[in-house]
Amino acid sequence: MMDGPFGVSCTGGSPLVTSKGILDSPSSIIAGDQILYTDYVLHCMDADFGMLKAGDALTVDGVEYTVRTNEAGLDALSREISLQKT
Repeated sequence: MMDGPFGVSCTGGSPLVTSKGILDSPSSIIAGDQILYTDYVLHCMDADFGMLKAGDALTVDGVEYTVRTNEAGLDALSREISLQKT
């Protein structure tokens, strides 16, 4: 469910931060004939979730995820956080 025109509610980090992000549908990483893992990608502001690291918990639109990677966007103001459902 969308909460506003450009994102869903996201909560995570320490200290706890709540902000908005855009969650992309999952993509699968395939090697040969096996699916290794399925990731979601959250696009958000660096100032909100730039501190998250692999293994951290993040709740997006009421669903719990685990951070796999957290990479800076090309503009250095945004982040692309790869997530796996917990």
